Amino acid sequence: MKFSGLKTIAFLEALKGAAALLLAIGIHILEGVNLHVEVLKLLTHLHWNADGHYAQMILHAVDGLTHSSFTLVTVIAVFYALVRFVEAYGLWHEMRWTEWFAFLSGAVYLPFEFYEIIKDPNLVTGAVLGINLIVVAYMYTILKKHPDGKKHPGDKKHPDGKSQRLVEE
Repeated sequence: MKFSGLKTIAFLEALKGAAALLLAIGIHILEGVNLHVEVLKLLTHLHWNADGHYAQMILHAVDGLTHSSFTLVTVIAVFYALVRFVEAYGLWHEMRWTEWFAFLSGAVYLPFEFYEIIKDPNLVTGAVLGINLIVVAYMYTILKKHPDGKKHPGDKKHPDGKSQRLVEE
């Protein structure tokens, strides 16, 4: 199977959806656990001083978590996963509205990613910004190529259902 740029982006969106779903499942599993004790075990395993500044910040944050905050984060993560899976399906099947959605949803993050790269330049922030710039630029070219949403007059459906451009010689 030949992968197009849209299929690659669809795969990336499906991966983001899967990660969000795993996060939701993990949060749901952790809901009944005494996180303070578990974080202390983790700090000991990592040989961190539990009385240190960062360890105390983590423990304080964990102690502030409530049942409703776990539920809220789980619901948000499931919703985000659903949106990413729908977007991935739409891009895989070249649905026009998902092309717009991918462009806009990627572009909305750019100012925050530029801020982060200026504030704290590192490899991860740079990679996230770089990938998002590539996705947004690619989606822009797809949208610009067919501004009315219709395929090029040279596109023709073949019996296998795939659109292919006919080249005039």
